[in-house]
Amino acid sequence: MPTVTQQKCACPDCVCIVDIKDAVKHDDRNYCSENCAKGHPEGKGCGHTGCACHG
Repeated sequence: MPTVTQQKCACPDCVCIVDIKDAVKHDDRNYCSENCAKGHPEGKGCGHTGCACHG
C-alpha cells in the first residue's frame, strides 16, 4: 500500500502542496508556511509563487 507523503496546505485559500515531513504543524494540521499556520496575520500571503492566499 502506498504511503502519502504530500498534501494540500490546510489553509482553505492556499493552493500549495506541502511535503508532510517538512510542513509547519499547527493544531494537528499541515501548512506550507508560518503565515498560513497563523491565519495570515496582517494579511500576509504564504509567499510562494503563484499562490494568492491571504487567509
